Amino acid sequence: MKRHLIVATAVLASLAGTAFALEFRSVKETGVALYDAPTLSAQKLFVVSRYYPVEVLAAQKDWSRVRDATGGIAWIPSAALSTRRTLLVTSDRLAVRESAQDSAQLLFWAEKDLVLDMQEAPQSSWVKVKHRDGSIGYARISGLWGL
Repeated sequence: MKRHLIVATAVLASLAGTAFALEFRSVKETGVALYDAPTLSAQKLFVVSRYYPVEVLAAQKDWSRVRDATGGIAWIPSAALSTRRTLLVTSDRLAVRESAQDSAQLLFWAEKDLVLDMQEAPQSSWVKVKHRDGSIGYARISGLWGL
């Protein structure tokens, strides 16, 4: 009995380590640098635009370690991040439709690297998005990053 309890505890502990929520944020303003270490004296890796989505991997004092859509990992001042949920188009062209169906009317094509605002949590394989021009529709999540 004691051995089964030890095995069950070990299995539950290993599962608990994998159960975590992804935290996505967007960059507050254009021209924010991403660094190779959590200090302004570190090497600047690249500069990102306003609303660019990033995945927060860890936080350390005033800095956040983030991953971008390409898989690159860098540090950004935490104050430069917003809770605004944006999504990056990763497909060459992504159809945005009137409703969450392939047969729904096409509203517009979203080109690769376009940033869209997430309007609602994803449902099935679709997510409601908003273009910066105000157009709102549904896109397949397979063509987006930031979910």
